Amino acid sequence: MALLIHCLFRALSWLPLSVLHALGWGLGWLSFLLSGRYRRRLFAHAQQAGVSRRVALASVGESGKLVAELPRLWLGRPVPVVWSGAEHIEATQSQGAGVLFLTPHLGCFEITAQAYARRFGAAHPMTVLFRPARKPWLRDLVAGARGRPGLFAAPTTLAGVKQLIKALKAGQAVGLLPDQVPPDGQGVWAPFFGREAYTMTLSARLAQAGQVTILLSWGERLGWGRGYRVHVLPFDKLNGGPLSSDAALAATQINRAMESLVRECPAQYLWSYDRYKAPRGSAPRPR
Repeated sequence: MALLIHCLFRALSWLPLSVLHALGWGLGWLSFLLSGRYRRRLFAHAQQAGVSRRVALASVGESGKLVAELPRLWLGRPVPVVWSGAEHIEATQSQGAGVLFLTPHLGCFEITAQAYARRFGAAHPMTVLFRPARKPWLRDLVAGARGRPGLFAAPTTLAGVKQLIKALKAGQAVGLLPDQVPPDGQGVWAPFFGREAYTMTLSARLAQAGQVTILLSWGERLGWGRGYRVHVLPFDKLNGGPLSSDAALAATQINRAMESLVRECPAQYLWSYDRYKAPRGSAPRPR
């Protein structure tokens, strides 16, 4: 099975991005039509955020593209990338500070780390936090595909967190998705689009690991397979000030920043992600 999947991914990685995105669009709609649970969650989350049904439906094809583009991103030739806000990274690095990148489930979050590593990784490597796949064959594929010059991966374990802190203290970059639901005991309840969501406290802890600058980033998927645009914004400017040292308030600030990014391109947000679930073993979510 592992060899078969790897061969399939390798074969797909040779296809043009436009073809993969077309296949992904169909895959997204097939999933939407076959799963009532998928449809209910997508519409409920989009409605919670005040997003129109038309935009919510546009996100169906984009979620499929998110899956179909992975073979090319992991195993294929580099894809075209343009930048918007790269000067914020350069300014931070010139000060010798570590950079904490916060990226929501928006657009192609895989490309943000890859693009950074390609442009800045030689002098300032990036370490990204990831949750290892449960299936061994997929775990090996992902680990091999994500490891590349200037880009390292840290698992969601205590050892992985220590790896992130060490990287920041060394003036390097760290990337994570703060709208990912953390395990019980590693988060606080904070509003996200007006509804309480269990939100990780790790982002705030990392921000306090020495001289660290928080930057917000996301990878916009350009039409017709033309590649991606990586957007970078300073957190302090968007937030109106630095991150609070209070865990609950910091989580609220980060969620608000993620909301601002999602509003830039709601059709590319992963509305089907179960953002409001309560982690196993936790107290019931607030009403």
